[in-house]
Amino acid sequence: GQKGWVQGRATLAGIVAGFFSVMAVCALGLYQLGGLLPALTQVLPFAGALYLFWLALHLLRSTLQRMQSPVYLLERFFLQFVNGKIILYAITIYTGYVLPAGSGALLPIQPFVLTLFGTAGFLTWATAGGLLQSFLRRHTRAFNGAMAAVLALCALDLLF
Repeated sequence: GQKGWVQGRATLAGIVAGFFSVMAVCALGLYQLGGLLPALTQVLPFAGALYLFWLALHLLRSTLQRMQSPVYLLERFFLQFVNGKIILYAITIYTGYVLPAGSGALLPIQPFVLTLFGTAGFLTWATAGGLLQSFLRRHTRAFNGAMAAVLALCALDLLF
């Protein structure tokens, strides 16, 4: 009902605000590191690829789970700072694509754009998960295998 919608909006707002904050901190930090340690920007995409491979393996072993209790805006905001997927997303995007393209002039808008794309992905994933929940319960292993394969392909793309 109404209470679920209000909690859902607060949760989403916390995720988006935290996501944006992580994008902004990573952008500033990586631009500074890229200037100080250019070799680091050559190594970080490999770290991102390794993480994607690890995530793919973890996904292959996982099962469908339910959220146990509601999480609120501030909790979701701060959880984004320890969310390895978002941090690796930022590091991978900036070091694999943005920094090599030399688009430092666009630094002020990049976190907004990346947050927009990340939020669209999150909402698509959540909506699809809700709509396909019964299918996913019946075919968890096959679905996780397909998603793991996509993650592995993304990791290979970073490497080559």
